[in-house]
Amino acid sequence: MADPSSYRPKPGQIPDSPGVYKFRDEHGRVIYVGKAKSLRQRLSSYFQDLAGLHPRTRTMVTTAASVEWTVVSTEVEALQLEYSWIKEYDPRFNVKYRDDKSYPSLAVTLNEEFPRVQVMRGSKKKGVRYFGPYAHAWAIRETVDLMLRVFPVRTCSAGVFKRSHQIGRPCLLGYIGKCSAPCVGRVTPEEHRELAEEFCDFMAGRTGAYIRRLEQRMHDAAEEMEYEKAARLRDDIEALRRAMEKNAVVLADATDADLIAVAEDELEAAVQIFHVRGGRVRGQRGWVTDKVEAVDTAGLVEHALQQLYGEESGDAVPKEVLVPALPDPVEPVAQWLTGRRGSRVDLRIPQRGDKKDLMATVQRNAQQALALHKTKRASDLTTRSRALEEITEALGLDSAPLRIECFDISHLQGQDVVASMVVFEDGLARKSEYRRFQIKGFEGQDDVRSMHEVVGRRFRRYLRESLKTGEWAEETAGDEPGGEVPAENGDRPKRFAYPPQLVVVDGGQPQVAAAQRALDELGVTDVAVCGLAKRLEEVWLPGEDDPVVLPRTSEGLYLLQRVRDEAHRFAIAYQRGKRSRSMKAGPLDTVPGLGETRKQALLKHFGSVKRLRAATVDEICAAPGIGRKTAETVAAALAATAPPAPAVNTATGEIMDDAEE
Repeated sequence: MADPSSYRPKPGQIPDSPGVYKFRDEHGRVIYVGKAKSLRQRLSSYFQDLAGLHPRTRTMVTTAASVEWTVVSTEVEALQLEYSWIKEYDPRFNVKYRDDKSYPSLAVTLNEEFPRVQVMRGSKKKGVRYFGPYAHAWAIRETVDLMLRVFPVRTCSAGVFKRSHQIGRPCLLGYIGKCSAPCVGRVTPEEHRELAEEFCDFMAGRTGAYIRRLEQRMHDAAEEMEYEKAARLRDDIEALRRAMEKNAVVLADATDADLIAVAEDELEAAVQIFHVRGGRVRGQRGWVTDKVEAVDTAGLVEHALQQLYGEESGDAVPKEVLVPALPDPVEPVAQWLTGRRGSRVDLRIPQRGDKKDLMATVQRNAQQALALHKTKRASDLTTRSRALEEITEALGLDSAPLRIECFDISHLQGQDVVASMVVFEDGLARKSEYRRFQIKGFEGQDDVRSMHEVVGRRFRRYLRESLKTGEWAEETAGDEPGGEVPAENGDRPKRFAYPPQLVVVDGGQPQVAAAQRALDELGVTDVAVCGLAKRLEEVWLPGEDDPVVLPRTSEGLYLLQRVRDEAHRFAIAYQRGKRSRSMKAGPLDTVPGLGETRKQALLKHFGSVKRLRAATVDEICAAPGIGRKTAETVAAALAATAPPAPAVNTATGEIMDDAEE
C-alpha cells in the first residue's frame, strides 16, 4: 500500500487549466483516468487526509505510485481525451460498462457494390448502416421479411451471391420477388443501391412520405384500370404498415430521441437505453458495471454517454437525449454531443408528459436488468465455487466456508437497537436460517458491544444444543436470553444447531475484535471471523493491523459483499418494522395477557377505545371470549391511561367528538 505523499506533485507544478490525468501503479500500468476543469483543484483533492477520502478513492490513491496529466484547451477536448484513454488503457478503477448480452442489429452494408441487409452483432464496421439494436434476432428477420416485398434488397451471403452469378440463376428469393436479383443483372448496381437507400430511409423513420407516394401510385394505377399493379401496391402498403406496427408508437411522429435510465446499488449499476426514431421505439440495449470508483448517478450517465456515442456521428446521435441526471458540468457534454452529430443536441431530464412516462418504463427495465444480472451471477455453480476458493485462499482457511453467517447491527439514533444474522450455504442465501435479535444487554448505541452480545448469544445457544442434542426446541420470537424451552421427545434442534465455518461482521477492526472476543470467551476455536466495512473493498481479520485486499473483480469479494448487504437489508427491515409497530401501539397493546384476537373482539363489541374505557367490568365481561379476570385487567390498564385531549375546531371553537378513537 503506497503513501500518496510519496508521489504528490510539488506546489505550483500542476497547472490551473482543463486537462486529463492518469494514475499509474508501481508497475507503470494506468489504473485510473479522469478529467478536470481545473487540474490543480482536482488533483489536490486526491492528496488530502486519507480519512476524508471516499473509500474507493482511498483505495485507488494508495494503489497508485505516480500521477501525470495532459493539458487541453477546452473541457470538450478533455472529455474526448478521457474517453480515448479509458478505451486504450482499460483502467481498473474506472467505470466500464459491459453489455449484459450481445444485442443484434439490422445492418445494411452500404460499403459494398451491392449492399446487403443482414443481422449483425459485435463491434460496428465503417461504411455499414445500423438500425437497432433489437432484443431478438427473430424480430429483425420478421421485419425484414415484410419489407423485402417493397424493397427487394439482397440478403444473401457473398458465397451464395457469387454462385448465383456464376450459374446465371438467382436464388429462391429472386424467383418469389423478395430480391431484385442483382447477381444475374436484373437491376443495375445503381438501381440496387437506390433500393438499399430507400430501405434505410424507411427504417430511419421517414415512413409517412413513402407510404403516401405508394398510395398515390396505387390510386393512379386503379384510375388507369391497371388493377393488378394497384393490388400489388396495396399489398406493399399493407406489408409496410405491418412492419411499422411491430414498433409501438410512443412519442410524436417527428421525435428522434434516446432515453437513458440507471438502476444502481452500492456495488453495481445497470443502464438501459431506448432508441426512439420517428416516434417509435426502434431499439433497446443495456449495460451493467461494477462501481469501482466513487461515482454518482450523474457520473454514471456521463460514462454511458461516452460509451454510447464515443464512436458515433451524424444521425446516429439523436436530436434529443433524455437522462435521469445531468452530468456536472453539463455544457461540455452537450457540446461534445453536438459536435458528434453536427447539429444541436438537447440533453435534458424529462419533466412531464409522454417522455416522462416512457422514462419510467426505461427505469423499470434498468431495475429488472440489475436484478437479473445479480441473480445470474449468484446462481452460477462454477462462479460460486470459485468465490469460495478465493475466500479460502485469501483468509488462510483450512477448508472452503460452505456455511457463512453474517451479523449486522441496526438502530435509529440509539433507539430500537436490533441485529440480524443471515446464512449463506454453498454461496446461496438460506433464508429459512435467518435470525433476528433484540439488543437487551444494555441501553443506548454501541455497535461494538451489540456485536459482542449477538455473536455470544448465537454461539452460546449452539454450544447448549451441541451438548444436549434434541433437548431444545425452537427459540421464542426475539431470541431473548433464557427464552428457550425444553423440546418434546423426537424434536430435533432447528435454530443455531449447526456452526458456520466463517463469521462475517458488518464493520471494521472494532467489530471483528468484538466478535472474536465473544468466541474466545465461549471457547469456540474452529470458526473463522472476518469483517467487511460498508463501501470498502477491504477484509479485516482479528488481530491484524492491515486488511486483506481482494481484487475488485474477485468473485470471493463479490460473495462477501452480497452476504454483508443481505445482512444489512434484513436488519434494517426488522428495525423499521419494530419501530413501525411501536408507533402504532394503542392502549390495549399494553394490557398483559391480551392477545390480538381478544383485542379485536373488544374493539368490535364496543366500537372504540373511548367507549371501552367508559364501560364497567361487567360490561366488558359481556364481550365474546373475555373473562372476569381479563376484564378487570383491561379496565385497570385503561383507567391508568389518560385520555387524549379533545380536538378543537379553531374556526368555530367547537370541541370535536372523538367517537372514532
